[in-house]
Amino acid sequence: MSTTALPASAAREKRMSWSWLGILPFIIFSLMFLLLPAAYLIVGAFQDASGNFTFQNVLNLGQPAIIRSYTLSLQISAASAFGGVLIGFFLALATILGGLPRWVRPTLMTFSGVASQFAGVPLAFAFMATLGRTGLVTALLVTLFDINIYRGGFNLLSFLGLTLTYLYFQIPLMVLVVSPALDGLKREWREAASILGATGFQYWRMIALPILWPSLLGAFLLLFANAFGAIATAYALTGSSFNLVTILLYAQIRGDALHDPNLGYALALGMIVITGVSNGAYIWLASRSARWIR
Repeated sequence: MSTTALPASAAREKRMSWSWLGILPFIIFSLMFLLLPAAYLIVGAFQDASGNFTFQNVLNLGQPAIIRSYTLSLQISAASAFGGVLIGFFLALATILGGLPRWVRPTLMTFSGVASQFAGVPLAFAFMATLGRTGLVTALLVTLFDINIYRGGFNLLSFLGLTLTYLYFQIPLMVLVVSPALDGLKREWREAASILGATGFQYWRMIALPILWPSLLGAFLLLFANAFGAIATAYALTGSSFNLVTILLYAQIRGDALHDPNLGYALALGMIVITGVSNGAYIWLASRSARWIR
């Protein structure tokens, strides 16, 4: 045995020190584009235009217009998250446990990975070209079935229209998030329940859903935070006519008429708190569900 050989613990520490280089780009990226901007917003929320300390920006969040913008954003986020969880869960369930051909799952997962990141101006244009007043689907419904959805009260530039648009990326994200939890449902559990005389409904009500519940609730919170922070799609689709908090924030920081950057920083601080609580609860619930899907 060589006398120059390093002890096992020293060799392991040396390997670990080199391993940190692998995550160095992630650390730098997080620092530059997440932590430092967040710190800048938090500091700016408690400063006036002259840089003096003040609570006035936070107190101004109680203005009726700002409360309405937060309320509307929370409602749209909750509605799109609920729809995404509901539809995405059954879509993933049918694909993973429904006995469909094997090629369906990789196809769905590939599409979901792309569609969950498809947002902003391209998504807004796609929905305008599809469900706008002169969109393809709108025209086909009128031509083939004499159904005018706009005459019936539908409007793409509304709460329902924006929620429907958000579902395009919320449903695929739900499929990606819930698939590992569905994979974690062991076949032995269903077989044991069947041997003991449980029906399929009883299995899902008493075994599967209680196990999946933390994952489903966590997915709802993740989708909620995902929709709450979205701005590009809503702004491209509705302009400044829709009073979402993200659009109001943009108007305060970059706008001409409503130019109050420090109030915009306070708006951003409120959003950080809401999304931070949602993501924190999601991480906690994900850790609980991970015990069952290992």
